[in-house]
Amino acid sequence: MDPVRGRLRRLPLRARLTALYAALFAASTLVVLVVAYGLLGDHLRRTLPDELADPILDRVALQLGLVLVGTTLLAVALGWIAASRALRPIGAVTATARRVSDDRLDERLALDGPHDEVRELADTFDAMLDRLSASLQAQRRFVANASHELRTPLTAIRTEVDVTLADPDATTAELRAMGDRVLAGTDELDDLLEGLLVLARSRRGVDRHEDVDLTAAARDAVAAAPACPGLELSVHPRTPAARAWGDGTMLGRVAVNLVDNAVRYNQDGGWVRVETAEGEQDGRRWATLRVANSGPLVPAADVDRIVEPFERLGRHGTGSGLGLSIVRAVVDAHGGRTRIEAPESGGLDVTVSLPGPAR
Repeated sequence: MDPVRGRLRRLPLRARLTALYAALFAASTLVVLVVAYGLLGDHLRRTLPDELADPILDRVALQLGLVLVGTTLLAVALGWIAASRALRPIGAVTATARRVSDDRLDERLALDGPHDEVRELADTFDAMLDRLSASLQAQRRFVANASHELRTPLTAIRTEVDVTLADPDATTAELRAMGDRVLAGTDELDDLLEGLLVLARSRRGVDRHEDVDLTAAARDAVAAAPACPGLELSVHPRTPAARAWGDGTMLGRVAVNLVDNAVRYNQDGGWVRVETAEGEQDGRRWATLRVANSGPLVPAADVDRIVEPFERLGRHGTGSGLGLSIVRAVVDAHGGRTRIEAPESGGLDVTVSLPGPAR
């Protein structure tokens, strides 16, 4: 690398801009002065003898050199001022970035002025802060909700143990009943922690890909669904195969969560309908899994909220509230799409579309 260029790159941006402005201005002035000197020299030599023209040209050259030096110094001063004004918005971005912290994400530049590159940078910075603020708020809600969900069964377990042990006359039957309730609480905790681990794993991405039969996954999910004698549960394959390309364990969890959610948040005499299909779109194969169910009415305005972790919208059920969150996270990690609709008759209609294996 050229040593001069290397030293220039180590200068502050304001100094480099000033040097650039001054160099351009000085070069332009030099060209103008050289042209003017040449024209004047030609005129004097045509009109005057050389012994008169040469002293005049020497004096003019000296004066033009002084003009060049003065204009260069003026260019340096004006260039410094212009660079300072040009970099002022960037200074505002830097100052705002230094003030931003977890507790001060409300800082915004809101830069006025023409829609130039600096304004675009400021708007991009503000948009980034908006995303960070929303992400941090969502993370705080998630931590608060997770803490609450974990504390509830732990409190119940602690209460059962304290009450039973505080009774010196507790019978064996009472101790067994306490053990059964503690075991149920630990099972609830285990399910919740497993859901949190799957959610975290899906957000890291997919490490393993294989050919997954969504129809078989749907049948396995229906077989593992909570027992509900008054519920009609059926699987309807629309095509001979519905093959997706991804992590078989995670995609199996998608089917289990959709069916489990449809069963838990349902009603007596209700129904759950599971459909699978395979098609082609945009030159690529796609597999779809659709789970529709009867149940309580879900307001259309709350459909987006229902996929948030621990969000139940007041619906009655024994789930942890992570089912649809895990579904969306896993589908997103596989490059798929999730569509959730809330029919006016009640219940939910959830369709996930997943990329199929390459031909």
